[in-house]
Amino acid sequence: VQLVESGGGLVQTGGSLRLSCAASDSVFSIERMGWYRQAPGKQRELVASITSGGITNYADSVKGRFTISKHNAKNTVYLQMNSLRPEDTAVYYCNAVIVVVGEYDYWGQGTQVTVSS
Repeated sequence: VQLVESGGGLVQTGGSLRLSCAASDSVFSIERMGWYRQAPGKQRELVASITSGGITNYADSVKGRFTISKHNAKNTVYLQMNSLRPEDTAVYYCNAVIVVVGEYDYWGQGTQVTVSS
């Protein structure tokens, strides 16, 4: 599975960004896609995920500000980020999970999001 991300950048506090992640070359159906982030000196953490059935999950820190959605025909997942804060600054990684016999994780190359104060 190839994951291509786009949409990162620099924004001021309170601003918005929209990340996109397009999946391709998947022989099997993707069970779940999501976004993780990693700030300098910190561990990678889940931001939001969405299952093939549309069930979403969010980190507490982004609830009410971020929205994850997907376009099934395009195999693309989006992360709309509103009311951005400096603590949202991180490299954001797209993730796709395929379930065959076990779970297999695939990752994008990452896109930088920087929120200035």
